[in-house]
Amino acid sequence: MKKLTRRPLPVALAACALAVVVAAGCGSSKKSSSGTTTSSSSGGSGKIAACALLPDTKSSTRYTLFDAPYLKEAFQKAGVNAQVLNALNDSQKQKSQAQQCLAKGAKVILLDQINQSSGTAITNLAVQQGAKVIDYDRLVPGSKAAYYVSHDSVQVGKLMAQGLVQALKANGNYSKKPVISELNGGITDNNAKLFKQGYDSVLNPLYASGTLTKAKAGDQWTDWDPIKGRQIFDQMLARNSNNIQGSIAANDGLAGAVIASLKAHGLKPIPLTGQDATPTGVQFILAGDQSGTVYKSVREEANTAAKAAIQIVKGQPVTGVNTTVSGTKSILLKPVWVTKKNYTLLFDDGALKKSEVCTGQYAQYCS
Repeated sequence: MKKLTRRPLPVALAACALAVVVAAGCGSSKKSSSGTTTSSSSGGSGKIAACALLPDTKSSTRYTLFDAPYLKEAFQKAGVNAQVLNALNDSQKQKSQAQQCLAKGAKVILLDQINQSSGTAITNLAVQQGAKVIDYDRLVPGSKAAYYVSHDSVQVGKLMAQGLVQALKANGNYSKKPVISELNGGITDNNAKLFKQGYDSVLNPLYASGTLTKAKAGDQWTDWDPIKGRQIFDQMLARNSNNIQGSIAANDGLAGAVIASLKAHGLKPIPLTGQDATPTGVQFILAGDQSGTVYKSVREEANTAAKAAIQIVKGQPVTGVNTTVSGTKSILLKPVWVTKKNYTLLFDDGALKKSEVCTGQYAQYCS
């Protein structure tokens, strides 16, 4: 999730940027009012072989923009009847969706859980009914899931911290003991903890040596909520007399919150991380408001997870397992740090369209 000469961001666009994680992002994508998309090779709503349960549309625009259509396409191409559902951050709704999927005959559930307790409950329910669970993107530690498919979350965090350090060196502040804040994701999200493990493994030694200074009250969890993130960063600025020279933001939505706060206080951009390679995040990078974002190819992740599910449905061995995480056979993919220098790889990979990024006032920055 990520952010971006020094032209002021129009108020309407700034509001849109902050809302990008709350809604599906300033006119980017479409979803039903229920947050549910259905994929079925027969076009019906009867028996299905697989189900993908996505968590929300708030923590990241990726679930609407990328995961749902990619998963849907993969199942359709394989001729496997499947549903792709979004729980809209309601754990009871996600459990109900799982029950509906199982009642329709689903033998595999791709589960991107909302929290560990509900994820465990859904996994137990599925296993009891003879279905297999693939933890998708987020691991449910210690559950009975058969497989886990995601990007290397610790490496994601390391890339953020390394990118922040590079940006501090580039603007000349690294040698001045800069004050750093950390806006973490959701405290109940195992991925958010792994991201933090990654960036803290780089930053903590720098705090300890005095190279970097952690801001007062400068390490807080946001529940992946950009509105809450904005409030928290406003408070961080107040506690530190507006003296924050760099920030870890765990995704592009939170980076947008930091950018909005800085602009509201009349402050210049600071080295700032993001994650998810969202259109708005890339625009902020091009405009100089955000240093970089972590690109985790959702197409690759969705296709890999769907392939594993399809192999299970067809009674074939699951291929690609390259490690074990918390006792679960896992397929971990490699993330990439994206900056102004290499952002076009997102167009080359089909992750974003140039028309989504190089539009309006941002067109001038595109090569």
